[in-house]
Amino acid sequence: MNVPTEHLLYLSAGLFALGVLGFMVRRNVIVVLMCVELMLNAANLAFLAAGRQHALEGKDGLQGPIFAIFVITVAAAEAAVGLALIIALYRLKQSAETDAAAEMKG
Repeated sequence: MNVPTEHLLYLSAGLFALGVLGFMVRRNVIVVLMCVELMLNAANLAFLAAGRQHALEGKDGLQGPIFAIFVITVAAAEAAVGLALIIALYRLKQSAETDAAAEMKG
């Protein structure tokens, strides 16, 4: 069974919109980071769908997976740094809410 590229792009757009909504609405820093990861995964899906579409058209379709690998690398670094910041915030304020981080402004 072959899923049409348009369906993959619609799914990617929906996941990205859900990530943006969660990023804007939620107050917990861990949930905000999960929403950022969801947006990055939606971008990966779009890259892979575009790469598959180019491969079906007879062009070189390797750009999509290569971009996806770079995005996965950036997401791993973002998760490591983000979790380190959350641990530091929790140790300092005993809370993982974004309001606690806003209080840290000098």
